[in-house]
Amino acid sequence: MPLTPSQLSFFQENGYLVIPDYLSPTEITCLLTETHSLLDNFDLDTHPLTQFTTGDDSSQDKPHVGDDYFLTSGDKIRFFFEPDAVSSPDPITGRPTLHRPKQQAVNKIGHSLHSLSAPFERISLSERNADIARSLGFIDPRVLQSMVICKQPGIGGAVPPHRDSEFLYTSPPSAVGWWFALQDAGPGNATLGMFPGSHKGRAGGAVKRRFVRRQDGLGTEFVENEGAVLPRDMEEEEVPDAVPRPEDVQVLDIKAGSLVLIHGNVLHQSEKNTSDRSRFAYTFHVIEGADGWEYDERNWLQPPKNGEGFSKLYL
Repeated sequence: MPLTPSQLSFFQENGYLVIPDYLSPTEITCLLTETHSLLDNFDLDTHPLTQFTTGDDSSQDKPHVGDDYFLTSGDKIRFFFEPDAVSSPDPITGRPTLHRPKQQAVNKIGHSLHSLSAPFERISLSERNADIARSLGFIDPRVLQSMVICKQPGIGGAVPPHRDSEFLYTSPPSAVGWWFALQDAGPGNATLGMFPGSHKGRAGGAVKRRFVRRQDGLGTEFVENEGAVLPRDMEEEEVPDAVPRPEDVQVLDIKAGSLVLIHGNVLHQSEKNTSDRSRFAYTFHVIEGADGWEYDERNWLQPPKNGEGFSKLYL
Protein backbone atom coordinates (compact mmCIF):
# COMPACT_ATOMS: atom_id res chain seq x y z
CA MET A 1 0.00 0.00 0.00
CA PRO A 2 1.14 3.61 -0.48
CA LEU A 3 2.45 5.50 2.52
CA THR A 4 -0.20 6.98 4.77
CA PRO A 5 -0.29 10.77 5.24
CA SER A 6 1.22 10.42 8.72
CA GLN A 7 4.02 8.16 7.44
CA LEU A 8 4.81 10.54 4.61
CA SER A 9 4.80 13.49 7.00
CA PHE A 10 7.22 11.72 9.36
CA PHE A 11 9.56 10.87 6.48
CA GLN A 12 9.53 14.42 5.14
CA GLU A 13 10.20 15.89 8.58
CA ASN A 14 12.83 13.43 9.83
CA GLY A 15 14.41 12.03 6.68
CA TYR A 16 13.67 8.40 7.52
CA LEU A 17 10.74 6.12 8.31
CA VAL A 18 10.56 2.69 9.97
CA ILE A 19 7.75 0.42 8.72
CA PRO A 20 7.48 -2.67 10.99
CA ASP A 21 6.55 -6.12 9.64
CA TYR A 22 7.08 -5.15 6.01
CA LEU A 23 8.52 -8.60 5.30
CA SER A 24 6.74 -11.75 6.40
CA PRO A 25 8.61 -14.45 8.37
CA THR A 26 8.56 -16.60 5.23
CA GLU A 27 10.15 -13.80 3.17
CA ILE A 28 12.83 -13.23 5.82
CA THR A 29 13.68 -16.95 5.89
CA CYS A 30 13.84 -17.06 2.10
CA LEU A 31 16.27 -14.12 1.91
CA LEU A 32 18.47 -15.45 4.70
CA THR A 33 18.57 -18.89 3.06
CA GLU A 34 19.63 -17.29 -0.22
CA THR A 35 22.25 -15.19 1.58
CA HIS A 36 23.81 -18.20 3.30
CA SER A 37 23.78 -20.14 0.04
CA LEU A 38 25.68 -17.33 -1.67
CA LEU A 39 28.19 -17.17 1.19
CA ASP A 40 28.72 -20.93 1.13
CA ASN A 41 29.19 -21.27 -2.60
CA PHE A 42 31.36 -18.41 -3.86
CA ASP A 43 34.89 -19.39 -4.89
CA LEU A 44 37.49 -18.11 -2.46
CA ASP A 45 40.45 -19.45 -4.46
CA THR A 46 39.90 -17.00 -7.32
CA HIS A 47 38.74 -14.09 -5.16
CA PRO A 48 40.99 -10.99 -4.98
CA LEU A 49 40.06 -10.57 -1.29
CA THR A 50 38.81 -7.05 -1.92
CA GLN A 51 38.07 -5.27 1.34
CA PHE A 52 35.28 -2.75 1.51
CA THR A 53 36.17 0.66 2.88
CA THR A 54 35.50 4.18 1.66
CA GLY A 55 38.66 5.41 3.35
CA ASP A 56 36.39 7.68 5.37
CA ASP A 57 37.14 6.24 8.80
CA SER A 58 40.07 7.95 10.50
CA SER A 59 40.45 5.00 12.87
CA GLN A 60 41.60 2.77 9.99
CA ASP A 61 44.61 3.27 7.78
CA LYS A 62 42.82 1.90 4.73
CA PRO A 63 42.60 3.47 1.27
CA HIS A 64 39.41 3.98 -0.71
CA VAL A 65 38.16 0.77 -2.29
CA GLY A 66 38.57 0.97 -6.03
CA ASP A 67 39.90 -2.15 -7.71
CA ASP A 68 38.31 -3.57 -10.85
CA TYR A 69 36.42 -6.21 -8.84
CA PHE A 70 34.58 -3.40 -7.04
CA LEU A 71 34.15 -0.95 -9.92
CA THR A 72 32.61 -3.57 -12.23
CA SER A 73 30.21 -5.00 -9.62
CA GLY A 74 27.18 -2.88 -10.51
CA ASP A 75 25.56 -5.64 -12.57
CA LYS A 76 27.05 -8.63 -10.73
CA ILE A 77 26.94 -10.46 -7.39
CA ARG A 78 30.28 -10.04 -5.66
CA PHE A 79 31.67 -10.41 -2.16
CA PHE A 80 33.59 -7.82 -0.15
CA PHE A 81 35.46 -8.55 3.07
CA GLU A 82 35.72 -6.86 6.44
CA PRO A 83 39.20 -5.30 6.79
CA ASP A 84 39.52 -6.86 10.24
CA ALA A 85 39.04 -10.34 8.75
CA VAL A 86 41.97 -10.08 6.34
CA SER A 87 45.57 -10.65 7.41
CA SER A 88 48.65 -8.92 6.06
CA PRO A 89 50.06 -10.34 2.80
CA ASP A 90 51.98 -13.57 3.14
CA PRO A 91 55.73 -12.85 2.79
CA ILE A 92 56.14 -15.72 0.33
CA THR A 93 53.01 -15.57 -1.83
CA GLY A 94 52.35 -11.86 -1.39
CA ARG A 95 48.67 -12.68 -1.02
CA PRO A 96 46.62 -11.80 2.08
CA THR A 97 44.58 -14.50 3.78
CA LEU A 98 41.44 -14.71 5.88
CA HIS A 99 41.80 -15.55 9.56
CA ARG A 100 38.22 -16.75 9.92
CA PRO A 101 35.82 -18.77 7.71
CA LYS A 102 34.75 -16.87 4.61
CA GLN A 103 31.08 -16.93 5.69
CA GLN A 104 32.05 -14.93 8.79
CA ALA A 105 34.44 -12.57 7.01
CA VAL A 106 32.22 -10.97 4.35
CA ASN A 107 31.24 -7.34 4.86
CA LYS A 108 28.66 -7.24 2.08
CA ILE A 109 27.34 -9.01 -0.99
CA GLY A 110 26.53 -6.72 -3.93
CA HIS A 111 25.65 -4.93 -6.05
CA SER A 112 22.89 -6.35 -8.28
CA LEU A 113 21.07 -8.88 -6.16
CA HIS A 114 17.78 -7.34 -7.28
CA SER A 115 18.37 -8.46 -10.88
CA LEU A 116 20.42 -11.64 -10.50
CA SER A 117 18.87 -13.42 -7.49
CA ALA A 118 15.23 -14.49 -7.78
CA PRO A 119 14.41 -14.18 -4.03
CA PHE A 120 15.86 -10.66 -3.85
CA GLU A 121 14.27 -9.66 -7.16
CA ARG A 122 10.81 -10.57 -5.81
CA ILE A 123 11.36 -8.41 -2.74
CA SER A 124 12.84 -5.50 -4.69
CA LEU A 125 10.91 -5.07 -7.95
CA SER A 126 7.48 -5.33 -6.39
CA GLU A 127 4.26 -3.40 -6.73
CA ARG A 128 4.26 -2.47 -3.06
CA ASN A 129 7.68 -0.84 -3.44
CA ALA A 130 6.38 0.92 -6.53
CA ASP A 131 3.46 2.25 -4.46
CA ILE A 132 5.91 3.68 -1.92
CA ALA A 133 7.91 5.30 -4.72
CA ARG A 134 4.73 6.93 -6.03
CA SER A 135 3.98 8.22 -2.53
CA LEU A 136 7.45 9.78 -2.46
CA GLY A 137 6.84 11.50 -5.80
CA PHE A 138 9.06 9.44 -8.10
CA ILE A 139 8.26 9.72 -11.80
CA ASP A 140 10.51 6.98 -13.19
CA PRO A 141 12.22 5.28 -10.23
CA ARG A 142 15.26 3.13 -10.97
CA VAL A 143 16.69 0.48 -8.62
CA LEU A 144 20.46 0.16 -8.17
CA GLN A 145 23.17 -0.85 -5.68
CA SER A 146 21.36 -3.76 -4.04
CA MET A 147 23.35 -5.57 -1.38
CA VAL A 148 23.29 -7.62 1.79
CA ILE A 149 25.24 -5.93 4.56
CA CYS A 150 26.42 -8.63 6.95
CA LYS A 151 27.82 -6.80 10.03
CA GLN A 152 29.66 -9.83 11.31
CA PRO A 153 29.88 -10.50 15.09
CA GLY A 154 32.84 -8.78 16.70
CA ILE A 155 34.30 -7.31 13.50
CA GLY A 156 31.44 -5.73 11.55
CA GLY A 157 33.00 -2.39 10.72
CA ALA A 158 31.62 1.02 11.66
CA VAL A 159 30.10 3.18 8.94
CA PRO A 160 30.85 6.86 9.66
CA PRO A 161 28.14 9.53 9.23
CA HIS A 162 27.31 9.91 5.54
CA ARG A 163 24.53 10.72 3.07
CA ASP A 164 23.61 8.17 0.40
CA SER A 165 23.40 10.86 -2.28
CA GLU A 166 27.15 11.31 -1.89
CA PHE A 167 27.62 7.86 -3.42
CA LEU A 168 24.74 7.75 -5.95
CA TYR A 169 24.60 11.36 -7.06
CA THR A 170 21.99 12.71 -9.42
CA SER A 171 21.57 16.36 -10.29
CA PRO A 172 19.45 17.36 -8.50
CA PRO A 173 19.81 14.73 -5.71
CA SER A 174 17.05 12.09 -5.69
CA ALA A 175 18.31 8.95 -3.93
CA VAL A 176 16.21 7.10 -1.34
CA GLY A 177 17.34 3.92 0.40
CA TRP A 178 15.16 0.88 1.09
CA TRP A 179 16.76 -0.92 4.09
CA PHE A 180 15.27 -4.26 5.21
CA ALA A 181 16.24 -5.78 8.57
CA LEU A 182 16.80 -9.52 8.05
CA GLN A 183 17.79 -9.85 11.71
CA ASP A 184 17.02 -7.73 14.76
CA ALA A 185 19.15 -4.57 14.86
CA GLY A 186 19.30 -2.69 18.12
CA PRO A 187 21.66 -0.81 20.44
CA GLY A 188 24.88 -2.75 20.88
CA ASN A 189 24.35 -4.64 17.62
CA ALA A 190 25.55 -2.01 15.13
CA THR A 191 22.07 -0.76 14.29
CA LEU A 192 21.34 2.38 12.30
CA GLY A 193 21.96 5.75 13.89
CA MET A 194 19.92 8.55 12.31
CA PHE A 195 20.25 12.32 12.57
CA PRO A 196 16.57 13.37 12.35
CA GLY A 197 15.94 16.36 10.10
CA SER A 198 19.54 16.49 8.87
CA HIS A 199 18.39 16.31 5.25
CA LYS A 200 17.12 19.89 5.38
CA GLY A 201 18.90 23.19 4.88
CA ARG A 202 22.02 24.08 2.93
CA ALA A 203 24.22 24.02 6.03
CA GLY A 204 22.94 20.74 7.42
CA GLY A 205 21.46 18.73 4.56
CA ALA A 206 23.47 19.70 1.50
CA VAL A 207 25.41 17.14 -0.51
CA LYS A 208 28.80 18.82 -0.21
CA ARG A 209 30.99 15.97 -1.41
CA ARG A 210 30.77 12.96 -3.72
CA PHE A 211 32.33 9.48 -3.87
CA VAL A 212 33.57 9.12 -7.45
CA ARG A 213 35.93 7.26 -9.75
CA ARG A 214 39.31 8.94 -9.94
CA GLN A 215 39.93 10.70 -13.22
CA ASP A 216 43.22 8.85 -13.65
CA GLY A 217 41.27 5.58 -13.53
CA LEU A 218 43.03 4.43 -10.36
CA GLY A 219 40.32 3.75 -7.83
CA THR A 220 37.90 6.09 -6.08
CA GLU A 221 37.97 9.26 -4.00
CA PHE A 222 35.81 11.94 -2.39
CA VAL A 223 35.59 15.25 -4.27
CA GLU A 224 33.77 18.51 -3.64
CA ASN A 225 30.26 18.61 -5.08
CA GLU A 226 29.97 21.47 -7.55
CA GLY A 227 26.41 20.62 -8.62
CA ALA A 228 22.96 20.80 -7.03
CA VAL A 229 23.07 20.08 -3.29
CA LEU A 230 19.39 19.61 -2.39
CA PRO A 231 16.48 17.74 -4.01
CA ARG A 232 14.27 19.80 -6.26
CA ASP A 233 11.30 19.84 -3.86
CA MET A 234 13.51 21.14 -1.04
CA GLU A 235 15.19 24.02 -2.85
CA GLU A 236 12.37 26.41 -1.93
CA GLU A 237 11.89 25.22 1.66
CA GLU A 238 12.59 27.74 4.38
CA VAL A 239 14.30 25.69 7.08
CA PRO A 240 16.85 26.55 9.76
CA ASP A 241 20.40 25.83 8.63
CA ALA A 242 21.29 23.76 11.69
CA VAL A 243 24.45 21.67 11.44
CA PRO A 244 23.98 18.12 12.82
CA ARG A 245 25.89 17.41 16.04
CA PRO A 246 27.15 14.02 17.28
CA GLU A 247 24.78 14.18 20.24
CA ASP A 248 21.81 14.47 17.86
CA VAL A 249 22.06 10.85 16.67
CA GLN A 250 19.05 8.64 17.33
CA VAL A 251 19.94 4.95 17.69
CA LEU A 252 17.14 2.83 16.24
CA ASP A 253 15.78 -0.44 17.60
CA ILE A 254 14.66 -2.31 14.48
CA LYS A 255 12.99 -5.70 14.46
CA ALA A 256 13.58 -8.26 11.72
CA GLY A 257 11.17 -7.74 8.84
CA SER A 258 11.07 -3.96 9.20
CA LEU A 259 11.69 -1.64 6.27
CA VAL A 260 13.55 1.61 6.89
CA LEU A 261 13.23 4.30 4.22
CA ILE A 262 16.28 6.59 4.20
CA HIS A 263 16.28 9.98 2.47
CA GLY A 264 19.38 10.40 0.32
CA ASN A 265 20.37 13.63 2.08
CA VAL A 266 19.82 12.51 5.68
CA LEU A 267 22.93 11.91 7.74
CA HIS A 268 23.15 8.39 9.19
CA GLN A 269 25.71 5.95 10.50
CA SER A 270 26.27 2.61 12.24
CA GLU A 271 28.76 1.56 14.90
CA LYS A 272 31.14 -1.38 14.83
CA ASN A 273 29.42 -4.61 15.76
CA THR A 274 31.07 -5.54 19.05
CA SER A 275 28.33 -8.02 19.99
CA ASP A 276 28.21 -11.77 19.44
CA ARG A 277 25.20 -11.41 17.12
CA SER A 278 25.33 -10.76 13.38
CA ARG A 279 23.19 -7.99 11.91
CA PHE A 280 22.19 -8.92 8.38
CA ALA A 281 20.26 -6.36 6.34
CA TYR A 282 19.26 -6.11 2.68
CA THR A 283 19.28 -2.71 1.04
CA PHE A 284 18.86 -1.14 -2.35
CA HIS A 285 18.54 2.44 -3.56
CA VAL A 286 16.14 4.21 -5.85
CA ILE A 287 17.02 7.24 -7.96
CA GLU A 288 14.91 9.35 -10.30
CA GLY A 289 15.36 8.29 -13.91
CA ALA A 290 13.02 10.83 -15.52
CA ASP A 291 14.11 13.71 -17.74
CA GLY A 292 15.49 16.57 -15.68
CA TRP A 293 17.57 14.36 -13.37
CA GLU A 294 21.09 13.43 -14.49
CA TYR A 295 22.99 10.44 -13.13
CA ASP A 296 26.59 11.56 -13.10
CA GLU A 297 29.17 9.70 -15.20
CA ARG A 298 31.79 10.04 -12.44
CA ASN A 299 29.74 8.09 -9.87
CA TRP A 300 31.57 4.97 -8.75
CA LEU A 301 28.64 2.77 -9.87
CA GLN A 302 27.73 3.05 -13.53
CA PRO A 303 24.72 1.65 -15.46
CA PRO A 304 24.99 -1.81 -17.05
CA LYS A 305 26.49 -1.75 -20.53
CA ASN A 306 23.49 -3.55 -22.03
CA GLY A 307 21.94 -0.19 -22.86
CA GLU A 308 18.87 -0.71 -20.68
CA GLY A 309 20.16 1.30 -17.72
CA PHE A 310 19.23 0.66 -14.11
CA SER A 311 16.20 -1.51 -13.31
CA LYS A 312 12.78 0.12 -13.66
CA LEU A 313 10.54 -0.08 -10.59
CA TYR A 314 7.36 0.85 -12.48
CA LEU A 315 6.75 -2.19 -14.66
